[in-house]
Amino acid sequence: MHTSKPFSIHQSKLNIIRLRKVIKDLPPFCAEYFRGIEPHTSILTRINYGYDLRLFFQYLTSEVEEFCEKIPQDLTIQDLKRIEAVHLEMFLEYITLYNRSSGSSGDGMANHESGKARKLSAIRSCFSHFYKKGYLDRNVTELVDIPKIHEKAIIRLDVDEVARLLDSVENGFGLTDTQKRYHKYTRQRDLAILTLFLGTGIRISECVGLNITDFDFNTNGFKVTRKGGNQVFLYFGTEVRETLEAYLKERTQIEPLAGHEDALFLSMQRKRLSNRAIQNLVKKYARIVSPLKKISPHKLRSTYGTTLYRETGDIYLVADVLGHKDVNTTRKHYAAISDDKRRIAARVVKLRDD
Repeated sequence: MHTSKPFSIHQSKLNIIRLRKVIKDLPPFCAEYFRGIEPHTSILTRINYGYDLRLFFQYLTSEVEEFCEKIPQDLTIQDLKRIEAVHLEMFLEYITLYNRSSGSSGDGMANHESGKARKLSAIRSCFSHFYKKGYLDRNVTELVDIPKIHEKAIIRLDVDEVARLLDSVENGFGLTDTQKRYHKYTRQRDLAILTLFLGTGIRISECVGLNITDFDFNTNGFKVTRKGGNQVFLYFGTEVRETLEAYLKERTQIEPLAGHEDALFLSMQRKRLSNRAIQNLVKKYARIVSPLKKISPHKLRSTYGTTLYRETGDIYLVADVLGHKDVNTTRKHYAAISDDKRRIAARVVKLRDD
């Protein structure tokens, strides 16, 4: 297998450009912060931190009287020292519902506990950096509690729904007349994508980045790039292998556009499939078999994790295969299994004879 990853190199360059662009919207001292956290964070984490910090500093200079005489790019370390816990609490209240641009009435953005927690974590990281460096004599962010995140029930497909989902892809059942016209061209590709999600639990970003040369059918293994840039080998079973081989026979007949030659999954325009395109195809088929569940590629990943735990009972194996750094993240799948067991208990106990 080749080790070249043209998509990853191209995407890395784009991410660097995105980060540099957002840093230009921030106070000058933030450039030092991003250099400081580079060794132990991924580029995507830094980009997201940049977006969150940009929103915070925009809020300060547009909504808080003490800072309204400035724009974000004019803020200094001395201004950081003027920020109080109440400003952070006001910010968290503000982002519950706000407009991206001033005067806008139709571009409302909302944040629940998880969104607020992420944004406060970004601000905390920034303040912690300058506190450790001695620029600040206190870290005011420590006075504000991270919003408590209420766990949501895991949405996943049941066993029969998985079977009907794959059947729908194979035979086109439930598709509109317009969708059926394209189905014969995308059927094998879509089946390979959904089978790969359900049979390996990969992330959508990992699926998008897959190249033909990442696969070794001698070992039934393939290489993925995890969050943070780490590359690992995952393995697939017979069903995934057969579906992939059938798709690759079709794939060899397609002449990709320049720069997309090694991409595994191609669009009708002969380009590497995008995140959005894969999300849309998952939703298209999932609506047919489970219209009340909002199924996304991540929900297919949860389906795989739940199935793997049900079959093995090994929470650490599930964590390793899914690429979870913290096994507590994986325990969500255990909670799903526990719910199944409680349902069984409810059916088993009889209060009266029939």
